[in-house]
Amino acid sequence: MMSPPPSDVAPSHAAPSGTGNPGGAVRVGVLALQGDVREHSRTIEALGGRAVPVRRPAELTSLDGLIIPGGESTTMDRLTRVFGLAGPLRELIGAGLPVYGSCAGMIMLSDVIADPSVDGLGEPQRSLGGLDMVVRRNAFGRQRESFETDLAFASLVGEEPVRAVFIRAPWVEKVGRGVEVLARVPVDEDTAVETVARIVAVRSGQLLATSFHPEITGERRIHELFIRMIRGEA
Repeated sequence: MMSPPPSDVAPSHAAPSGTGNPGGAVRVGVLALQGDVREHSRTIEALGGRAVPVRRPAELTSLDGLIIPGGESTTMDRLTRVFGLAGPLRELIGAGLPVYGSCAGMIMLSDVIADPSVDGLGEPQRSLGGLDMVVRRNAFGRQRESFETDLAFASLVGEEPVRAVFIRAPWVEKVGRGVEVLARVPVDEDTAVETVARIVAVRSGQLLATSFHPEITGERRIHELFIRMIRGEA
């Protein structure tokens, strides 16, 4: 059985550090419990930022932003609660810390999961919330149905499409008024003749989420956008 880390819990008043040195490297935490931690960290470092692995509440202090990577959302939910991170993360999101979630990270940032997993006690999985939207897990299918496609993506530098990789990816079924849709992908529905454009990237204030994995294709512009959000430039 997994044991929690030491009880060096971050103060309850912890808040975004706000890049005290605008010209210096931003400190971007990467939630390092499970998922594509190394790939996100390498991308941030390649863009001149400092990637900080986060496994315990105390490591949330003095961050300018946070990435919740792809992985398995039910496992991520369980581990954030086991290691005492869920509460501090919700507090920081509510306080305005810039956060980017990819794939499972998008699910974790959603206010509502349309099809939550249920544990052995009948308890549905939980999210951290922050984005006023409804997501559906594994919406594009299982691992063998993974695919790549080119996407038009709003707010990026350059006009080239984003090469997006979808691996057991969610999609967004509904967004609230404050959520900006940045990208959609056309999907042929089994029960309908027409093609439906499913939402796969969103932003609301300081929160950014994609249902795909830019960190594994060499696509850096989404991380660049996130760094610009941290710096107040986007």
